[in-house]
Amino acid sequence: MPNPRPRAPLATPERPGRDLSKPLPAALSWITLIAFSASLTGAYFALGLAWWVPALYGAASIVAFAAYGIDKVAARRQANRISEQTLLVLGLVGGWPGALVAQQVFRHKTRKRSFRRAFWGTVGVNILALAAYVSLTAPVLGT
Repeated sequence: MPNPRPRAPLATPERPGRDLSKPLPAALSWITLIAFSASLTGAYFALGLAWWVPALYGAASIVAFAAYGIDKVAARRQANRISEQTLLVLGLVGGWPGALVAQQVFRHKTRKRSFRRAFWGTVGVNILALAAYVSLTAPVLGT
């Protein structure tokens, strides 16, 4: 059955310089999520990571997932959108796992190259901050 909604052209005269590219493979998102979940679980059980850290990631991920879903609906309706800066901040504060799931589920924010670069940058910063926190708060092993 053909898709009942025609897709907008990638570039239009009103938007000639759209920053679109082929989406990254979905496997990259899922592998990243699995590796992060395993690492977070390991840090919680093996290093005594505070309970609120996984809880923060879970809560922020739910908020980010919802924000991406709301933004996708708004994009389809050509209504007021959630700013990219807001979506990036949600990822930076720990919602990036939910944002990754939302990107795949809603097929949203997967093609705009500049957003993807900024998003993955926030993921990297968040993971580095978490690693620094874990290394500073984890008990010294072998003592």
